[in-house]
Amino acid sequence: MKSFVAGVIQVFGDEYLRKPTQADADRLLQVVETRDFPGMLGSIDCMHWEWKNCPSTWKGMFAKGIYRVPTLILETVASYDLWIWHAFFGCSGSLNDLNVLQRSDVFQEVHEGWAPKCEYVVNGHEYNIGYFLSDGIYPKWATFVKTILLPQGPKARLFAERQESVRKDVERAFEVLQAWFAIIHGPARNMDKGELGMIMKACIILHNMIVEDERDSYDPAFDYDDVEGNTPQPNVQQGHHPCYAAYLRRVAQVHNPGLHARLQSDLIEKIWNRHRARQSSQP
Repeated sequence: MKSFVAGVIQVFGDEYLRKPTQADADRLLQVVETRDFPGMLGSIDCMHWEWKNCPSTWKGMFAKGIYRVPTLILETVASYDLWIWHAFFGCSGSLNDLNVLQRSDVFQEVHEGWAPKCEYVVNGHEYNIGYFLSDGIYPKWATFVKTILLPQGPKARLFAERQESVRKDVERAFEVLQAWFAIIHGPARNMDKGELGMIMKACIILHNMIVEDERDSYDPAFDYDDVEGNTPQPNVQQGHHPCYAAYLRRVAQVHNPGLHARLQSDLIEKIWNRHRARQSSQP
């Protein structure tokens, strides 16, 4: 089994554990435009995998939190077709989703300027950074669009309903992943955390291979091979202050709460206007 998962990662890892290329981003942006969330690159969430044979000396660290048994956390970003674009595994179950986010590399390419271009317009305002749908624990960053906890008024209620509905993509991806692979559906029996990480990576690779083979049946009207492109090469110059300043500007843009609030407000208006247009077009 160890040799099998190592072979899967070595042969198929670069293709099926890749970050979105420009072609992938263009395809995702085309599809999500019809789902009321232009600029969305997926949904983000965490899953706990019970660790049955966790070493006794680690149980206190891995068993805290809402789970009474030791668990390992998998953070993922999944798109509407259940493809998993980001996988960060191995944090202890005592951490919450926000703690895991601070340790993961989900925005590393955005910070370093490697991320594909993502330009779109919402309610007349232009944006150039993609975002993920998330639950309420995530911070108010420009790269997250969260639901409204206690929506007031029809606009806010409609937005919360649509956000919570579309965000289920990542939860469906977790369920399908566990349904396909019994080894991660039940408690983990290995004692080595590194081996468990390889098992999880191999399962995600196989999961994405299945999604690629079957996703034509999800949306027959969309040609997945129609969009072509490559990830832009990063413009990074080591040791130069202007490059470091650009890095800090990108980090500040990601962490901008004002941009987060404006994007959410624009999405609320866009979803509401589209909803009214649909109602007025009905006989």
